[in-house]
Amino acid sequence: MHPWSHYEHLARLFDYPRHDYPLWVQASYDIVADRSGRAASHLEAFAGALPTAGGHFTSEALDAVQEVFTRTFDVQAITTLGVGYVMFGDDYKRGELLVNLSREHDTAGIDCGDELPDHLPNVLRLMARWEDRQLAAEFAEEILHPALGRMVKEFEPGRRTQRDGLYEKHYKTLIVTSSEHATMFRSPLCALLEVVKADFDLADSVPPEQDNDFLKSIGRELEIETDEGLPKASEGTR
Repeated sequence: MHPWSHYEHLARLFDYPRHDYPLWVQASYDIVADRSGRAASHLEAFAGALPTAGGHFTSEALDAVQEVFTRTFDVQAITTLGVGYVMFGDDYKRGELLVNLSREHDTAGIDCGDELPDHLPNVLRLMARWEDRQLAAEFAEEILHPALGRMVKEFEPGRRTQRDGLYEKHYKTLIVTSSEHATMFRSPLCALLEVVKADFDLADSVPPEQDNDFLKSIGRELEIETDEGLPKASEGTR
């Protein structure tokens, strides 16, 4: 077994949930328990927040979890699963990262499907199969670790309040979720962060002032959408 095969299991935590999702949460807990007690605690809390009493979701429970997943990562997102975007925004550095990751995915035989190479589940599958251990360690230290720190930071109440205000300003509406479940996907992100720290002997650190601020990136995108929706000025009013 590859020494980093646990990342294959952890990747499933960030795939779009299916009926058997609770089984993958349990499998991930069993695998990381001996690697990091803190990671195991986060996954235990996550399992407790899932609306299920067994190994599979009911149809109703699956719909509820898929809705929270979408609100967390896709629609008016708390954060994004694109680690390159979290680190670099739309800067050319992300483009370089995508090219390099695409090459590494091809070498490892990983099909990224409809997602980009820096999509977190794709990145974790690469971590599980990466034969160049030194390159994997450098990637973990310079990209994956700080990106996860920034993703977790987006769940902080202050950041969420700022983000909600941004959406309310542009859309005059907010997506309302149960406060009990709205941030439950923070737990698997925290668990993954603890595993990465343990595997690569990385210290706790406060994320540095970001070159790419996710809230600023959202704001720029919303401003563009607003501007594109306005009628163009006539020659006489320019």
